[in-house]
Order: sequence, then C-alpha cells, then structure tokens
Amino acid sequence: MKDLKDNKTVKILKDAEEGGYGVIAAIVYNIEHIIGCIRAAEHARSPLILQVFPWAITFSAGLLVRAAADAASRATVPIAIHLDHAQDEALIRLAADTLPFDSIMVDMSHYEKAENLAKTKALVTYCHERGIATEAEPGRIEGGEDGIADTADLEGMLTTPEEAGEFMATGVDFLAPAFGNVHGEYGARGPRLDYPRLEAIAKFAAGRVRIVLHGTNDFDEVTMRRCIQLGVSKINVNKLVLDDYLVHLKEKASTLGLTTLMEEGVEKVVKLMEWQFDVCYSAGKA
Repeated sequence: MKDLKDNKTVKILKDAEEGGYGVIAAIVYNIEHIIGCIRAAEHARSPLILQVFPWAITFSAGLLVRAAADAASRATVPIAIHLDHAQDEALIRLAADTLPFDSIMVDMSHYEKAENLAKTKALVTYCHERGIATEAEPGRIEGGEDGIADTADLEGMLTTPEEAGEFMATGVDFLAPAFGNVHGEYGARGPRLDYPRLEAIAKFAAGRVRIVLHGTNDFDEVTMRRCIQLGVSKINVNKLVLDDYLVHLKEKASTLGLTTLMEEGVEKVVKLMEWQFDVCYSAGKA
C-alpha cells in the first residue's frame, strides 16, 4: 500500500480543510475548459482540481486526461486530476493502471448498501495500491448530469453520520454526502439543503476524511459559503462555471471563426472560475 501523504488531491484538500476554504473541482469536457480553468487558477493564485467524467476516457481513449495532467504539471499553482462518478469497476481499474489520475470517485451508489460497501472497499484498496486517492458517496444523491445519467432514475437516500462511518471503514479518503443536494437542475424551488445533517457528518468525519459537495448547479454565493463553513472542502462544479461558455457557443458559433470562438470561449470559463474562487475563499491560497 502506497503512502498518500504526497498525493496531490489529498494535500490540496487537507490544506483547504485546515484553512477553512473550499477548492473548486471543475468538470472539463475539452481543451478550452482545461486552459480556462488553469488560467483562472493562476490568475487567482488558487489551488484547483480538474475533473473528468468516465465519458472523457471512452470518448478520447484517455487523451483528454493526459492533456489535463500535462497542463496541470506545468501550472504555477497546485492542480490535481480527478475521475468523477466512475461507476464501472473495469474502467476504474483501467484508469488506475494506465492514466495519470491523482484521485478517483468510486461510485457504487447504484448498488444496495452492502454491495456498495463491499465493492467500494475493494476498489479503494486497488486505487491505494497505486497511490491514487478515492472518493465515495454514502447514501445516494438524486438526479443525473451529462455523463452520470445512470443514477438519474434511482431514489435518493440521505446520508447519516453512522453511514458515513461505514464508508470511512472502507479506507476511502473523501466522502460526498447526500443532504438534499441533487445532480442536475433544482427547478424553480431551488436547493433545499439539510444543513444540520451536513454539519453532523462533517463533524463526525473531521480530521479523518474530507467532505465533498456535489450538486452545485444554481447555488448562490450564500449557499456555497454556508456549505464550506459547515466543513466542505471539495466543491464539485459543472454548469456553474460553464454556463457562459455554452451560451457563447450557441450565440456565436455561426458568426465567428473557429479560433476566435475558442479563444473567446476560454475567457468565458476564466471569468466564472475566478468568481467561484472568490466565492469559495480559495483565491490567494496557492
């Protein structure tokens, strides 16, 4: 078993927990997103986690992952590479064996709890033997996003501190609790989060595992900061930092040349990322 004290994701999140700030973990789908996220992190002097869904591995035969890792290695701030919502056991082993991930989310939440725990423990061990940190989801967060739709039709199950303890026993490094957060859109009513539940889980896990926030679409600054204040250190974002980029593509794709479209798209990502670094208190922490 390899010592994870020098693992990038572990170090970044340990510093965040101790410093009382959150680290943006941004999903990237292409080169523009990678460039924009890293450029923003360097401007803001913020640590960063770049995330991909398993789709990025199968779509590009791992090329996008290698590009992200290469860019991260050249950056002037700490940047880790994370595989989010990996639900296929064979793909997790392939990623751990052949791709430059610092951490992998072992997402067995589509199984019943006993099987979830057993599979999670085995895969955590497999990743740890290769120096890769791990994340898991106790309970089940409702909804689905582009890339993780497999769980969209399953009933959500809120996490308890006791359940968090069962997952901690697997050796996992980071936990993403279900406390009213959902993947995808919240609709007109907006997020309705069980803050006492999050606080209880974070206190139970403090100093042993880091707490991860999933389902941040539509979160305002107050909501995001309250989650951080209650103990969250890893902040997963998708639409929150890519919305302006997507609008830009829809509005300008027919009128701009491709290189200009790409360059201006990068700047849309940069601006939203810099805003979120400020929201999460991580600007100036690198």
